[in-house]
Amino acid sequence: MFIRFKHIMDVEDRIKEWEEKVYSSWVKKRGERKKEFKTFSGIHIKPVYTPLDVKGNYMEKLGLPGEYPFTRGIYPNMYRGRIWTIRQYAGFGSAEETNSRFRKLLEAGQTGLSMAFDLPTQLGLDPDHELAYTEIGVVGVSMFHWKEMDIVMSGIPLDKVTTSMTINATAMELLSMLIATSESRNINKSVLDGTVQNDILKEYIARKNFIYPPSPSMRYAIDIIEYSAKYLPKWHPISISGYHIREAGADAVLEVAFTLADGMEYVRKTMERGINVDEFAPHLSFFFAAYSDIFEEVAKFRAARRMWAKIMKEVFNAKKPESMMLRFHTQTGGAELTAQQPEINIIRTTLQALAAVLGGTQSLHVNSYDEALALPTEKAAKIAIRVQQIIANESGAADVVDPLGGSYYIEWLTDEIEERAWKIIDQVEKMGGMIKAIENGYPQAQIAESAYKIQKRIEEGDLGKVGVNMYYEPEWIGTTEIFRVNPEVRERVISRLKKYKQERDEMKLRESLNNLRKIAEKENENLFPYMIDAIRAGATVGETSGVLRDIWGEYKEPSIF
Repeated sequence: MFIRFKHIMDVEDRIKEWEEKVYSSWVKKRGERKKEFKTFSGIHIKPVYTPLDVKGNYMEKLGLPGEYPFTRGIYPNMYRGRIWTIRQYAGFGSAEETNSRFRKLLEAGQTGLSMAFDLPTQLGLDPDHELAYTEIGVVGVSMFHWKEMDIVMSGIPLDKVTTSMTINATAMELLSMLIATSESRNINKSVLDGTVQNDILKEYIARKNFIYPPSPSMRYAIDIIEYSAKYLPKWHPISISGYHIREAGADAVLEVAFTLADGMEYVRKTMERGINVDEFAPHLSFFFAAYSDIFEEVAKFRAARRMWAKIMKEVFNAKKPESMMLRFHTQTGGAELTAQQPEINIIRTTLQALAAVLGGTQSLHVNSYDEALALPTEKAAKIAIRVQQIIANESGAADVVDPLGGSYYIEWLTDEIEERAWKIIDQVEKMGGMIKAIENGYPQAQIAESAYKIQKRIEEGDLGKVGVNMYYEPEWIGTTEIFRVNPEVRERVISRLKKYKQERDEMKLRESLNNLRKIAEKENENLFPYMIDAIRAGATVGETSGVLRDIWGEYKEPSIF
């Protein structure tokens, strides 16, 4: 046990006596709020935890911050050195509007950019495609040509600000656009710092914004990891995402298990190319959700960190400590936001952000209170930044490393989540890894079942949602301002697309796209250099994606339910 008692039997006897004579007697007279207390994920909670609930060797399971197994944090002093990166997710309309929002967020104290793209961009369609028109700029910025990236980054120093791009099926195109933009400013790509999500597995599992079948999609993702390891030393080529798995209905255990199983698949596939694990693993990053059950979320983050360290050391034989560190970004729970009484979402997101900080996140996005209704207004986005700044500067949570470490409840819950997550990972591995599991429909079915159970608990009142199934006020008159994308954006974007196409060197463009096609038909050469060449030549995301569609085809998900 972590804490040694001279007379452990005395402790056991004392607890038993308290349960029988004190606790049971009190509950019999006064009652309790619920018949059973459970975490958000349905884990049964006892009334009190003691040293008897904490098992194992302290140094083996927890160690010290900055040391294996990194349960208590990946850096020795964590936020005592500097706070997490304040990275608010933003993007809408055309490049000009997004640039304006980025500048205002940076002025408000944001310390890293996080770019949202519209659905046509995510799915490799240009704005003039028949399926794209109504979605141009709606849920993110329209990004179809590298000069649009240049506009988005106008006045922003690419060599000083870290940039995160939430993009998957067209991740190579968007990163190529950033590289082309940096080159146009005489900034070497080797100094670019940031992240591209590039996690296609979670798209099949949860989010569904895929284009190509799993096999070529994995080739595409691993090409980015391989290229970045060689030529983009500061870049994180993938953000292995549990966030969307959670938002699709998974509980905390499934979020940890499927995210780490995805990570194992990416590591395995990269190593199959003959790349030493320590050459690329230090640049892998992760992305998790933070929900309102503070203690479960903190335990989840600590368990994930410890599990990944073990996976990298024991499964993949990593030698560098940096290869074993789970670095992660956190976003507060979008599915936790309510359209009812939207202003109280500020309280929810504050709790969730605090959970992420107490759990040791490296960067953080706090959802704006109005996002259950629309894209955030400028005011709402600024309040979200202030939430992070208050936690950092006024709460005391950033002043000590792993402040909840040693709590009997936290340590027990960390162990419990880890034990349950290992069982799921073992099941995935028995199927042959995550790609096979996806083809079998295993993670999809598990998430669907979890979502059903959670919704059932909400509808039955077992899982409280203030303003929804408790303290509901139909007469609540909100004064929430609703943000709408200017419809004139569409015509501006399409007009600029036509202009770009007229100004290109058609011979260079066709040559670059033909080269891209030839490499896509092969299996043993990295696609990325040819993608950069095509983007430099003025190719649009629709044109490059069109080439890959011709070669690889489009994926149609089979019905599994």
